[in-house]
Amino acid sequence: MVLSPVKSEWDKVSFASTLFLCPILDNLLSKVPGKWHAEIRLGLQEALVNAAKHGNNLDPRKQVIVRFCFEDGAYWWIISDEGGGFQPPERSRQEQPVDLLPQVESESGRGMFLLHQIFDRVVWNRKGTEISLCKQLYCQLDREPALL
Repeated sequence: MVLSPVKSEWDKVSFASTLFLCPILDNLLSKVPGKWHAEIRLGLQEALVNAAKHGNNLDPRKQVIVRFCFEDGAYWWIISDEGGGFQPPERSRQEQPVDLLPQVESESGRGMFLLHQIFDRVVWNRKGTEISLCKQLYCQLDREPALL
């Protein structure tokens, strides 16, 4: 299974762990069609917050690195942190995204559900310090990649 496109030129942004993400999100969405901004922004914000807060413990000495590109009708973001990693939950092919929702009283865990709802591919590295996100943009009627 291919986890990311083979492309020689990826854009890259890195920042000290912070929750002030507006300018970073604006940069990451600069080439995404406007009608997709709100949905993708929500997913990217969740992934960036997880990297800065849970991965790097908001340590300003640690960096969050995002590589991103557009290729073959798909937008890719690879987000890395310098934390100790975590073990993402196993997901079977029969499992539905709603199965990822935490118990109502839980204060965390909704991000996994959001990521799987928003992106077409959500894949972590083995160490749990890097997540690859892919959004394939289609026209709703003919399911062909959306034209920019």
